[in-house]
Amino acid sequence: MKKILSAAVAFVLGFSAVSAQDTGTDLDTLLNKVRNGSVTDTSKYKQRVNAFRTKQVQQQAELNRSNAEKSRLEKESDRLTKQRQDLDAEIARLEDLLDKEKGKLGELFGVLQQASSDAKATLENSHISVEFPNRLNEINALVDKAKDTAQLPTPDEIRTWPSAMMIEMVQSGKNVKFNQNVRLADGNETNLDIVRIGDFGFIGGGRFFVLADGGIVEELPRQPSLVLDTVAPYQAASSGLVSLGIDPTRGVIMGMEVDKATLEDQLKAGGPTGYLILALGAVGVLLSVVQFVYLFVVKAKVKSQIKNSTPNPNNPLGRVLQVYADNPNVDVETLELKLDEAILKETPALERFLTLIKLISAVAPLFGLLGTVTGMIATFQAITLFGTGDPTMMAAGISMALVTTVEGLVVAIPTLLLHSFVAGASKTVIHILEEQSAGIIAVHAEKGNS
Repeated sequence: MKKILSAAVAFVLGFSAVSAQDTGTDLDTLLNKVRNGSVTDTSKYKQRVNAFRTKQVQQQAELNRSNAEKSRLEKESDRLTKQRQDLDAEIARLEDLLDKEKGKLGELFGVLQQASSDAKATLENSHISVEFPNRLNEINALVDKAKDTAQLPTPDEIRTWPSAMMIEMVQSGKNVKFNQNVRLADGNETNLDIVRIGDFGFIGGGRFFVLADGGIVEELPRQPSLVLDTVAPYQAASSGLVSLGIDPTRGVIMGMEVDKATLEDQLKAGGPTGYLILALGAVGVLLSVVQFVYLFVVKAKVKSQIKNSTPNPNNPLGRVLQVYADNPNVDVETLELKLDEAILKETPALERFLTLIKLISAVAPLFGLLGTVTGMIATFQAITLFGTGDPTMMAAGISMALVTTVEGLVVAIPTLLLHSFVAGASKTVIHILEEQSAGIIAVHAEKGNS
């Protein structure tokens, strides 16, 4: 430091000398200024050194305290580590002791867990739980404890399982009437007096009810018509044996009955082709009935005419006989031609609608085949657009294909039979006309020969 100050003084002196030569400044004055500045710098340096030493002492004290705390914490850590190891060893010893004490109880509680879970599933789906809703709480508590290895169920809790199953068995053989909040088919809820039929279902208000999800008693959207009329007499009876239709599958068969397509649904599935087939069938049946009734009346009048020698123009045979009566003196060939002409005039009325009925019986299966092809095309289009993942997308096309085929056969078979009956009746009347005509010609020929 002294060397630096000396060099600085020399530099300042040198510089001052040069400046003094130029400006004429006093060197003594400049030296005093330099000495005063040196004194001032030395005083500030000492103050800073003293401050640094004070902070050094303070930091050393803080370091000593930190080292002491570190040493204390290390000792506490060692103590806790040893304590944890001791506790782990104690837990292992107690677990071994617990396993030895439990012995075969582990297998027993495994069976209890399985049985209680099965009982829970049975009670949740039981119609009897609607009348006794709180019994599920006890079974749920038993199932939870049976699953938890840290807790063992008490004897009273274990007894809830056979107790609940005994109630289930006893109540399954009873029909009990009670008031219950039910959901109607229109979605509204109301309180209704219902009768629980064992564990098979519910009846109330002359209708069948089923157990829906969540323990809700729900009215069937569509009542089974075959056994619906047994509900009201059963509810009204107070003694004796009364028949009642029940579902032994606890609602499964009734659910299938509800989902089964009605006649209206099947007709809709056939689409326009199905309606066209049914319309043709209705027309064929109507024409067949009309013609059959007409031939029945004509046949009766013809039989009446056979017994009467006087021609009656209200029947075909009478009109044919009238031709002979109008031409008694003609030759045999002319009479034969006139009678044939009279029979030919009567034939169109006797064979009316036969061709159309036969055509309907032949065309109906072809329309059914058309509906089948159309339905299969719709099915393949659904597969192309939506794949085969959802069968319901293909159901409409398949239904149309099958229903139109059935409708075509349903129309063809009866119309074909009706055509046979009507054609047979027509041929019978024509045969009578031809037979009577041949007899007239024979009698007329005998008269000519005599």
